[in-house]
Amino acid sequence: MARKRTLLLFLLPGVLLYGFLFLYPTAAGLFYSFTDWDGLSPSFRFVGLDNYATSLESLVFQKAVFNNVKFMLAVVIAQSALSLGLALLLARNSRSSTALRALYFFPAILSSVSVGLIWSFVYDPGIGMLNASLRAAGLESWTRNWIGSKDIAIYSIAFVQVWAHAGQMMIVFIAGLQSIPAELYESARIEGGNRLQIFRRITWPLLAPSATIVVAYTTIQSFKAFDLIFVMTDGGPNHATEILSTYIYHTAFASYRFGLASAGSMLFLAVLGLLTYAQFKALRADRASY
Repeated sequence: MARKRTLLLFLLPGVLLYGFLFLYPTAAGLFYSFTDWDGLSPSFRFVGLDNYATSLESLVFQKAVFNNVKFMLAVVIAQSALSLGLALLLARNSRSSTALRALYFFPAILSSVSVGLIWSFVYDPGIGMLNASLRAAGLESWTRNWIGSKDIAIYSIAFVQVWAHAGQMMIVFIAGLQSIPAELYESARIEGGNRLQIFRRITWPLLAPSATIVVAYTTIQSFKAFDLIFVMTDGGPNHATEILSTYIYHTAFASYRFGLASAGSMLFLAVLGLLTYAQFKALRADRASY
């Protein structure tokens, strides 16, 4: 009994921090989502589900959801594929592989604000490195206003997100690859398995836990890309890069409608939870098929 009490005491600081930093703000947000609080006044009135109805009927909110899903799909597919490819190439613990791992991981230690500012200069239509390089290569017809065009701005930012975090997810895949027993590969080669068969029958099924972590974490990252989008486009042009987190920010701080922003936050949490659950189910089903 004394041992259990000691263990509970060790858990107590973490539980208190979790309650203070997550459970309490979530409960407070849920409470305020049923009010018309402006974030400043000491008083407010309850409005029921009006904030939720207003959010769901808002064209900007609908566009933010659509943009967020596009951004998420682009980032999850591209980043997972790129990080897996890098991991397969750099899984061996040689000097060159270790150096390249550090190089590819480096962008992950930069702040998103720094990354956003750097790539804003790269994408600048007048003096940016990207358009300058295309002109130097004789591909002037390919030059674009990369973050000023409503058709490609969201994908330009998705590329930056992948550039910044592919190395981080590469490390997760490398850890998964290095945990696979070498004897399985030796047996497969002896039995005549080619690279594709070995990957499909051994590597990918045993990487499923790592893939689940990468996909779930990348999804959460793509929904929390507020700072990157805020620095690069602030949701523009014409809400073309507006995502749920920037919509909530503009609703709360620009319009002082904290009740409406809280309702948006609850809807944001619900959408993210459903997507993450669906991904876990899909990856489990894929793993069970092997």
